[in-house]
Amino acid sequence: MAYAFAALLWLLFRTLSIRVISGSPDTSPFNRACQQRYLYSVWHDSIVMPVFGGRHWCTTALTSMHRDGTFVASILGLRKIATVRGSTNRIRPAAMRELLQTVESRHLVITPDGPRGPNRTMSAGIAYLASRTGRGIVPSGFACSNCWRWKGTWSELIIPKPFSTIVLLAGSPIHVPADVDRTGLNHYVEQIQSAMNQLDSAAKAELIH
Repeated sequence: MAYAFAALLWLLFRTLSIRVISGSPDTSPFNRACQQRYLYSVWHDSIVMPVFGGRHWCTTALTSMHRDGTFVASILGLRKIATVRGSTNRIRPAAMRELLQTVESRHLVITPDGPRGPNRTMSAGIAYLASRTGRGIVPSGFACSNCWRWKGTWSELIIPKPFSTIVLLAGSPIHVPADVDRTGLNHYVEQIQSAMNQLDSAAKAELIH
């Protein structure tokens, strides 16, 4: 099932016009020459676009422990994206150890509103992980000129229609200090949320240029 779904999406994306715009320094996850490693923040409903929008290098994704997480992990594996099972709401000690080892040499993709929402509402997990690892958080924004919306239990997965145009924006890194307290962490959560909202608006604006 995962193989068939991934194959269909791969064929679909071959028909699309894809525009990738990265921040400064170059934060594109598709740039093989990128010297830094980042934590990429991607809304759950937009995940199809970056997964199939280019070729990934040294990338791992955090996926949920639920059954749908197993399906997603299978698809990501077919795209050469490794996975760590866990949740941004509560990262198990074993998963945290694996994540700390992972970010030493790989990018990490996180859906900060997963695994159960609310949709497009930032959790503190990615900011906390950034404070533990010293890695910058790259907020992202996506837009599609024509798409289907696959309704789930708490979000609608965006799937581009054939021959449409998509825009993928990777923002500039946001760094969270290691000694941040709870109040400070909430400040960074709000900052990341704001950056994600702004980038989504910017991606939509790029569609009409």
